[in-house]
Amino acid sequence: MTQAALATEVLALARAQGVTIATAESCTGGLIIGALTEIAGSSDVVDRGFITYSNAAKIEMLGILPATLNAHGAVSEPIAREMAEGALMRAGVGLAISVTGIAGPGGSEHKPEGRVCFGLAHTGKECRVETVEFGALGRAHVRAATVAHALNLLKAALVRPSQD
Repeated sequence: MTQAALATEVLALARAQGVTIATAESCTGGLIIGALTEIAGSSDVVDRGFITYSNAAKIEMLGILPATLNAHGAVSEPIAREMAEGALMRAGVGLAISVTGIAGPGGSEHKPEGRVCFGLAHTGKECRVETVEFGALGRAHVRAATVAHALNLLKAALVRPSQD
């Protein structure tokens, strides 16, 4: 399925349920919100995107706790959780997705290139987090894979809302 088709499906599912969406993005720099808003008519579903590339932006815009950053680093499931929950709360939406990762080039032994942590916050439900190791595919490919995975997470949350 193309990115446009997937984004269109996410928007249709959200629209049918009356759910609005926000994103909190680090390594993708706004590509997820861009994929959603590329679709005409998305403004009735998409509320906003928080582009929080720096740690300072994560703290200021999303309310990430400095103690969490110090304990786990920016590329971690605890930060992905705080990003998603912060976006959900600050935007007042029904669904928020967050991403933080190492797109490359580079990385380290402990945080390799291609590692991306995702958070999915849905009003009234437990925030879900997961880490995907895309591998050293190169910056553009890691970012594209991250967008596709994020859209699929949004779709899954909307297809099975009672199971989240």
